[in-house]
Amino acid sequence: MRQGQLIYVIGPSGCGKDSLINYARKHCSCDEMAFAHRYITRPAEAGGENHVALTPEEFQARLQRGLFALNWESHGLCYGIGCEIDTWLKTGLNVAVNGSRAYLPTASERYPDILPVSIAVEPDILKQRLVGRGRESRAEINKRLQRAAEFSVSHPKLFEIDNSGNLSEGGEQLLKLIRHKQS
Repeated sequence: MRQGQLIYVIGPSGCGKDSLINYARKHCSCDEMAFAHRYITRPAEAGGENHVALTPEEFQARLQRGLFALNWESHGLCYGIGCEIDTWLKTGLNVAVNGSRAYLPTASERYPDILPVSIAVEPDILKQRLVGRGRESRAEINKRLQRAAEFSVSHPKLFEIDNSGNLSEGGEQLLKLIRHKQS
């Protein structure tokens, strides 16, 4: 049986990673792809993605027990991808995760066959989306915009999707990539 591939979706906060992943989830059958939830030290009612909310203490306890395949810190929060993805990959299932740009080198070491998918968006659209979601102050938004402009990602297999247009345009690009990985 072939090993599945990790599809590691990355991009700046507000670029639409969750929206594109949800679009793909709605249009894929269960035998095409598995979509991992993230474990985050952010309350469930904070909005955004459908994540598993953990307290910092719960997160650390799971981390110490080796229950995360991947984990990182960003914007004052802890993020984890459960080790269940390793089981899914071993069965030959491809797995999509919402990852971190800064953590890509570490994720690439752990999963050498990783396929990083970078979601890009025009700066003005990114600002509108960050303001629209209402999770950050103006100062935090400006900090995220500055980081987005300054942060570059490099990987030999990097695939880029421009999500500046309609959700279906970017979503169909992600679906095409996922379905290509099935063949």
